[in-house]
Amino acid sequence: MIGNVLLGLLALLAAWVAAGSFLRERNPTWYWLAVGYPVTVVRMYWHWRALCMQRGLTGPAGANRLLFGGYSVQAQAVRPPIPRLIVGRATRDGLTARVLMLAGQEPKEFAACAGAMEQIWRVHTVRVSKPQRRWVQLRLYHSDPIPGVVVRDDSVPPPRPDPSQRPTKEMRLAPVVGIRETGVAWVLDFRRSPHLMVVGITLSGKSTFLHAVVVALAPLPVALVGIDLKGGLELSVYGPRLSGLATDKKEAADLLEDLLTVTQERMADCRAARVQNVWSLPVVPVPVFVFVDEVAELYLQSSRDDKPLRDRCASALLRLAQIGASLGVHLVVSGQRIGSDLGPGVTALRAQLGGRVCHRVADAETAEMTLGDIAPEAVTVALQLTAGHQGFAVATDDAGGWSRVRSVLTTAEEASAAAARYTALTPNLPGITRPDYTRGDLSWS
Repeated sequence: MIGNVLLGLLALLAAWVAAGSFLRERNPTWYWLAVGYPVTVVRMYWHWRALCMQRGLTGPAGANRLLFGGYSVQAQAVRPPIPRLIVGRATRDGLTARVLMLAGQEPKEFAACAGAMEQIWRVHTVRVSKPQRRWVQLRLYHSDPIPGVVVRDDSVPPPRPDPSQRPTKEMRLAPVVGIRETGVAWVLDFRRSPHLMVVGITLSGKSTFLHAVVVALAPLPVALVGIDLKGGLELSVYGPRLSGLATDKKEAADLLEDLLTVTQERMADCRAARVQNVWSLPVVPVPVFVFVDEVAELYLQSSRDDKPLRDRCASALLRLAQIGASLGVHLVVSGQRIGSDLGPGVTALRAQLGGRVCHRVADAETAEMTLGDIAPEAVTVALQLTAGHQGFAVATDDAGGWSRVRSVLTTAEEASAAAARYTALTPNLPGITRPDYTRGDLSWS
């Protein structure tokens, strides 16, 4: 009887292995659900204690008092306590698990062990997040969730320019700029997160990301304004779609102060209408997106004469970040490096830029400056980006979480073509002169 049971179990095991070998190449998803998931769960529970002890994730061993023949004996516990692991359901691309942290533990301790988890559990990626107090969530991927270059869907024709468009209360400012590693679209909802900080060194994909943002915003009834202190080298490709462009520090100071004047006029309109933001006005003014390329150039000063201009730029930019959200002015501030050493005001500006995108950076301080105050565990993932991860970044979301992302591959030529296609939608902003090479005379209130 026992022999028959063993033979039956061996037959089932052989059939399971054969089915796994058949599915491995033909249908990786079903292979993962049928074979990979249960094997990974066994590995996780089997190695969890050893992993915690090797990586210092255990708690202090408590002392025990035992009574022997009227004598009290104190001894140290041999097996220290470990965090509790609960493996969740399988998904098409991996699985989720939760860990109940011990007293005094932080999520970043588990984030630092993500690489060891990947090796021991034999999975492609482990992401650590903090969904709620005392709990850490582990998101395991059995393969690369963003395996290839993300391209724009050419089967969907671009919208036609419509000069009759007007901003409305229901208008969504939520451009799709790429994909998240969770498989969902990477959407920048500027109505929920009005300002954005973008960092990344040369060839990290920062320019590609900005191109994708401009291409997505160009068909909408919005104004695009650029500040590029490298002589307009980067942002001039959007020239026909720009309502204003500053290429040196004096022009930048004047442009930022002119934008402050625009916000003050809108503030007066909101006050007269007894509303708290421009989206509640009877006539919604055109939203303004201010792109700042290499923000460090605004804060650096080469001589004592530069200090007044620097102070003007820093003060106006910070003021726009503070009051612009409710007045339809949105900042997209980018740079290769952003640190407190740039001068006073940088940390205060960062606090106002709720959206964060961190491409590959050259130093840990920039990653910490970008993500450390919102998602400390994401800093470790951002620092793991290499030269082979061009276009990849770590970005926050509207719900307070974060994930690895990849922007749509958008070239400078595509961005320039989109800017030229929607020239007729470029509005004239009060007090701001449009670049000479733009066309069209459409103006909105």
